[in-house]
Amino acid sequence: MRLWNVNGKSEMKASRKQYFKALPFLPGGRALLLRALMLPNYLLTSASGLENLSRAEGAFIYAFNHNNSLEALLVPVFLFYHLGGRTISFVIDWMYGKIPLLGTLMNMIDPVYVYSKRSSLFWIEANRPSVCDLNTVERCTEKLLSGKSIGIFPEGTRNRNPETLIKGKPGIGHIAMKSGAAVIPVGIDFHSRKTKGKIPVIGRIIIRIGAPLHFAQHSEAYQSIIADSSSAISGNLELHRIAADVTCEIMLALAELSGKRYSVSSPSNQTRLNEANLNPKEERLCPV
Repeated sequence: MRLWNVNGKSEMKASRKQYFKALPFLPGGRALLLRALMLPNYLLTSASGLENLSRAEGAFIYAFNHNNSLEALLVPVFLFYHLGGRTISFVIDWMYGKIPLLGTLMNMIDPVYVYSKRSSLFWIEANRPSVCDLNTVERCTEKLLSGKSIGIFPEGTRNRNPETLIKGKPGIGHIAMKSGAAVIPVGIDFHSRKTKGKIPVIGRIIIRIGAPLHFAQHSEAYQSIIADSSSAISGNLELHRIAADVTCEIMLALAELSGKRYSVSSPSNQTRLNEANLNPKEERLCPV
């Protein structure tokens, strides 16, 4: 009985310590709000790799696989909390910023709004803002260079396939190369994906945070091509190839962390295969 009491008290202290984690980067009111928003995570979320967040000093690109709508709310809150209240500017569709209450919460993180999609709600679409001067890649790069972290779902949409990831959009590669920022991959998994073979609408979430991915050599090559304007066409093709290679590396990291597969070859690896005249059936994925 005494042992039970000791263990029970230890668990209560651990739970209290976890809930009252220091949030030095937020004022009192917002810290209280963040603690309240964390409550669902205590019930639905488990995580590994939190030590990689403790090393996250400075501006990073946080990359996530995307499964359902619920995780898009819970996972950012979870990260903000474990980053001590430091926020991440997520790349999100503009219409979410126009929804009452949700838009207020979104604007607190200074998001990077994307204006390419139309809203299905006429009263929101009527308030579509004029497209800003800089594209999404440039706006994300500016934030990173100013010291702010950004968050991206490179699949670009919700992917309810329990087995495979969608091909990653190369924008994240361009942002990483232009800014020189490291990428922290965050895999999102679900207990029901493993037990029932499906992505739930609401279910227990598993977050796996990977070590930062650094692309210094790729970024140096990318920047040198930008500096050399002697051949614009071939230079642009090479920039896209580098960005696609980096995107592939990020997606492979997300595949390992999320428990899904990524079956897209990188451009560089495909070129090597073609030059060697290998049978297409012998194609390999880009190296991890």
